[in-house]
Amino acid sequence: MVISAMMADQPPPLEATPILNEVPLLPHMVNGDTTQQVILVQVNPGETFTIRTEDGHIQCIQGPAHVPMMSPNGSVPPIFVPPGYVSQMVEENGVRKVVVMPHSTEFHPSMHPPPPHVPHYMHPHPALLPHPPHPVYPPVPGTGEIPPQFIHQHPPPPSPHVYQEQESRSHARTNFVQRDERTLKMQEHLKKRLKDRQASGHTNNKTNSPPSSPHKVQNSLNANVQNGCGKGQQGAGGQIKQKQLGKTRGSPPAEAEMGESNTEFRKPEELFSISKPIVSEIQARSAVLSWSPPVASQNGETQNVTTETFLFEVAISNSGKNGKFKSIYVGEEMTITVPDLRPATDYHIRLSASSSSTKEIVSELASFTTESCEPDPPAAPKVVNRTKNSLNLQWKSSNDNGSKITNYLLEWDEGKNGAFKECYYGHLKQHKLTKLIPSTKYTFRLAAKNDIGMSGFSETLVCYTIGVVPPPPPPPRLTEGGVTWLSLEWSPPSGVSADDSLTYILEMEEEGSDYGFQAGYNGDELSCTLKDLRRSTSYKFRIFAHNTEGKSGPSEVVEYSTCPDKPAPPTKLAVKGKIHPHNVKVTWDPPKDTGGSDISKYTLEISETSPGSKWETAYSGSTREHVCAHLKPGTSYQLRVHCVGKGGQSQPSDVLTIQTSAVPPGPCHPPCLVGKAKPREIVLQWDPPSTDGGSEVTEYIVEMANSDQDERRQSYHGQAPECTVNGLLPGRTYCFWIRAANKAGLGPYSEKAEFTTAPGPPDACCPPQLTCKTATCVVASWESPACNGAEVSEYRVEWGQLEGLMHIVYSGPLLSYEVKGLIPATTYYCRVQAVNIAGAGLFGEIAMVTTPASVPAAVTVLHLLEEDQMEAPLPLSTCLVLHWEEPCCHGAEIVGYNIEYGEKQLLTVSSVTSHVLENLQPDTLYRIRVQAFNSLGAGPFSPSIKAKTKPLPPDPPHLECVVFSYQSLKLKWGEGPSRALIANPTQFNLQMEDRFGRFTTVYSGPCHTYKVQRLSESTTYYFRIQACNDAGEGEFSEVYAFTTTKSPPPALKAPKVHQLGDSICEVTWEPLQPMKGDSIVYTLQLACGREVDQVYKGPETSFRVTNLQTNCEYRFRVCAGRQYSDSTGSQELCGPYSPSTAFSSQKQESVSPCSDPSLDLAKSGRKALSDEQFAFLLLIGFATVAILFAVIIQYFVIK
Repeated sequence: MVISAMMADQPPPLEATPILNEVPLLPHMVNGDTTQQVILVQVNPGETFTIRTEDGHIQCIQGPAHVPMMSPNGSVPPIFVPPGYVSQMVEENGVRKVVVMPHSTEFHPSMHPPPPHVPHYMHPHPALLPHPPHPVYPPVPGTGEIPPQFIHQHPPPPSPHVYQEQESRSHARTNFVQRDERTLKMQEHLKKRLKDRQASGHTNNKTNSPPSSPHKVQNSLNANVQNGCGKGQQGAGGQIKQKQLGKTRGSPPAEAEMGESNTEFRKPEELFSISKPIVSEIQARSAVLSWSPPVASQNGETQNVTTETFLFEVAISNSGKNGKFKSIYVGEEMTITVPDLRPATDYHIRLSASSSSTKEIVSELASFTTESCEPDPPAAPKVVNRTKNSLNLQWKSSNDNGSKITNYLLEWDEGKNGAFKECYYGHLKQHKLTKLIPSTKYTFRLAAKNDIGMSGFSETLVCYTIGVVPPPPPPPRLTEGGVTWLSLEWSPPSGVSADDSLTYILEMEEEGSDYGFQAGYNGDELSCTLKDLRRSTSYKFRIFAHNTEGKSGPSEVVEYSTCPDKPAPPTKLAVKGKIHPHNVKVTWDPPKDTGGSDISKYTLEISETSPGSKWETAYSGSTREHVCAHLKPGTSYQLRVHCVGKGGQSQPSDVLTIQTSAVPPGPCHPPCLVGKAKPREIVLQWDPPSTDGGSEVTEYIVEMANSDQDERRQSYHGQAPECTVNGLLPGRTYCFWIRAANKAGLGPYSEKAEFTTAPGPPDACCPPQLTCKTATCVVASWESPACNGAEVSEYRVEWGQLEGLMHIVYSGPLLSYEVKGLIPATTYYCRVQAVNIAGAGLFGEIAMVTTPASVPAAVTVLHLLEEDQMEAPLPLSTCLVLHWEEPCCHGAEIVGYNIEYGEKQLLTVSSVTSHVLENLQPDTLYRIRVQAFNSLGAGPFSPSIKAKTKPLPPDPPHLECVVFSYQSLKLKWGEGPSRALIANPTQFNLQMEDRFGRFTTVYSGPCHTYKVQRLSESTTYYFRIQACNDAGEGEFSEVYAFTTTKSPPPALKAPKVHQLGDSICEVTWEPLQPMKGDSIVYTLQLACGREVDQVYKGPETSFRVTNLQTNCEYRFRVCAGRQYSDSTGSQELCGPYSPSTAFSSQKQESVSPCSDPSLDLAKSGRKALSDEQFAFLLLIGFATVAILFAVIIQYFVIK
């Protein structure tokens, strides 16, 4: 171990040793205090540097590392060596070194084994260390604290440690870098010596050299192999933080040597590394950190680790790269948000990763600076001077958070305890307020402002201006008193303003106490309540007023007393003598505690034991016994007693329960009738007696008699309070009495109750007498039955054709009824029932009667048969087909029917249900009705129906051909529109003869024209026509013959023009075959400008045109003509012209053998549009415009 001393204005460049990046510097080191000296402690590999701080904490730093420490006086710190070692100061080349070496070569740690309970490392005893007024060598915070069980008491003797002390020569940073490089060279030299010593330790005799300690062997193993890498890999890839276990440190030396030898033959493993975290979204108080998972490198190749699950730890420092790092996150996530940061502060982030199979991996440091923001709220201002009319305030600046504070805002309440208002705004840190009110409370608060914004307000400052000592206040007044408390109030001293802030001191003195006045209240209220006082005791009171200037004189002394307490409840409440049914006598003893005053009276309360009963006062007086009268027999009562003194009423005594004796029950109320009385029974109901005698009623006895003088007989005996009395006579009056009984005996009879039974319904009537008055009317009569105590009020007559389906046809007081509307020759059944106020009697026996036969009934259904319902077709213009249903014959068979139609024309038919009226007028309306008759006469007519005959079928119209064509004929007939614009009842059937001589229908409809198409030219066709309407189809017309014309020749293709000379050209066209033997001639036209001339007409298919002008444009077209002969002579039928062919005559100077004039003519012919093509394009344009207008109307108008 080497200690080097040097003076430095700023922290040394510790980046040369990577482990030093984990050791933060002290704040005064970072600030560059020139009065202190930096002491670098070099910790070699495999060694541990132990530091004990002033507060007693132990810190251990494992090598290799450089530990920066501070020396206020530039001296080398005292070296405390373990037992068996000595330190010696050696000077080599002007550099002082402290060398630690074993005292004797025979020393071995086994000679001084530590106790089991003693840790392996022990810090120096405090008595061995000097105690300066301040820490001489404050350790660097953040280097990590190790519990005592991981600290060795006896460090092993390594190779001689060298401590170097070099006087400070320059404060420049370059000199320090040179010192650091020299230190690194020495460190490498020490490592090499340590390695040679370990290699020779296996071959030399161990008895002649000090043995290696277990701690050293383990540390050497950890220094040589970390995460599967040796020293070379560790130096190239950066130092890796190593963790040691206490069990390994305490292993025997032999095992350590074996582990050391095995390490040399161990194969290199993978080396893990992790990139530094990425900082984003940096705000004033937060930032987002993200990082990538570790990668593994082996033999120079890097690959991602996908099978490992890493645990990440993020540490942060705001005191420089070598400052104290604080762990802020441990987890598996790779993106976190760091909150609670300081604005405008430099932060350094260190990321470490570990897993179950790998050791901890540390990344490079990532640095960032937070944004600036508004200042922190400042501290509350302080009063530096005050008078009666002024206050001088002063304050300190707060953290500006990266932006300089420009102004301060001071607010106050103006001494009114109201809202805050601004009293100062500026950059000064003090302010004086004048023209204030003496002895007044003022409240202040402060805020700071920078270029970013205004901070929050500080805590409020409450202060007072100087005043005068207040005068003595008036004596306190008693507002309310209790047993152990007194409530007092007082008024402020006279002449004191209401705005003055006063506090009051209330002093009290207990009666008979030797302590004098003692403070009972201290506050700014004008009232207080003193508690925990003694009961019925006198107290003296006085009060003082106090303000910021001092304490006033005492007020006048007043005396108040607490109230007496409530007495205890009376005791020994008991019954004196025998308990009677209606009274009882009770006594009691006075209370054991009277509450400090005499008992003025006793209050006896009584209550029944039933739920919901309330306590009632039975006695109130000074005696201690009382007779409770007017009690209920057989009832349980509760008794309790209170006593009353000056302190109030006591709690009730223990409850005494008694029960009075029972007596027979009292009289019952007279029974009442339930519902209505029936003819032979009545239902009685009664209430229990008003008093049950203190015992539950066990039974009731009901007695009855016809009158008061008649003998009574028992009609009911039971527990229910109601009964049904049977076997009575209707319309009779009966008397009833009731009495109740309990276990004490029978009670008295109730008062008499009289009830009359209801009358009964009458008896059943005798069968009625039925007499047929007509075929549809029967008279029924009957006799009155026995009324059973009530006069018959009405009779009900039931009538029907079946015994089980009769219904009431009469209800009234008469003894006869005439039934009308009957059906002749039908059997009817009848019965009668009598009704009085008691109800309806039974129906009498059923009587039967049959009505005589009569004329048939009227026909109910009469209608006309449609044409599709007829068996054979009939001329509906002169005939009507009637159909009806047979009516009821009323006992005599129907012989026939009379049909009345027209002008009351009567037609008689046999017994049928349909008939055809013939020889009627076409298109005429008739009124028709039907009447049935039998041997007894004719029945009534049926309802009339109206029927109209159809008109006669129409005659066929005249047929003519209005348009002839070679493949169609347009025919016309009759007078009317060519299309069916309105509903036309007349239809037309047009027929044409086919090649087999049969006429087939080619058109059927209401139109008056029709065009027959797909015909052959010059052919005669035969037609006939028929008219139809609602009356039917008319006759066909005569046969008409019409002949088609000859067809014209078809249009030719555009002719071809060949220039033969300067003014000569030849025009050729395609020939046509003769049409049905008719010859074909051709007509050639030449157009020049607006002039058109016919240049040729004949059967040839070419023509040579001469005398053409040079440089002039011509057009040629040709048409074919058909020549034939008819009765009028020779005729010619011309077809349409072919498309035009343009030709431009040019002067030919030299004709190329490859030149073809027809090519130019063909090109010019392609450019010119024919009439048909121009018409087609025009049609497409109109269609496009129409579709566009339709879309616009649909979108804008309809929608």
